[in-house]
Amino acid sequence: MFQVGKTIITDDLFEKEFVCNLNACKGICCVEGDSGAPLLEEEKAVLDRIFETVKPYLTNEGIKAIEQQGKYVIDKEGELTTPLINDRECAYVTQNEDGTYLCGIEKAYLDKKIDWQKPISCHLYPVRVKDYVEFQAVNYNRWDICSAACELGKQLQVPLYRFLKEPLIRKFGADWYQEVEIIAREYYQKK
Repeated sequence: MFQVGKTIITDDLFEKEFVCNLNACKGICCVEGDSGAPLLEEEKAVLDRIFETVKPYLTNEGIKAIEQQGKYVIDKEGELTTPLINDRECAYVTQNEDGTYLCGIEKAYLDKKIDWQKPISCHLYPVRVKDYVEFQAVNYNRWDICSAACELGKQLQVPLYRFLKEPLIRKFGADWYQEVEIIAREYYQKK
């Protein structure tokens, strides 16, 4: 483990190789799981602001779930998350022609309709950030549905921290990421 500012990061960021492989997994991470995507408190206001713009990108089932439950909910563990459709997929998910699950929020972002890409927890996945009083833990969340992403990452030799450069900078800033790159260089030199 390494400390960067007030974060403790796992060695997995350097040891694990990962590149999302939507052709293989079909975005199933937006469907599987016990609850919706974790949200930050400040993301509630963003969802309130963008919902009407994002709404045309969502499925009828997703819109209905959001209208019934709200744009965000508190899950069984007391965590703030996105709502689910029938306790399964995220209410903000949509599917393309080949059945791949995609984020409706991100589709609106890519179409330049909104200025927010998606919840940071989704952007950072498979890394999860846990807040503690004195620090934030930055950990790799192993999940068998991402095995194709691990295989592709290994094939392309892309370490997790490099694959997640953009969301890590979005979450922690460019200076933080530069420190992670320095740690990575030193880490690989010692191996």
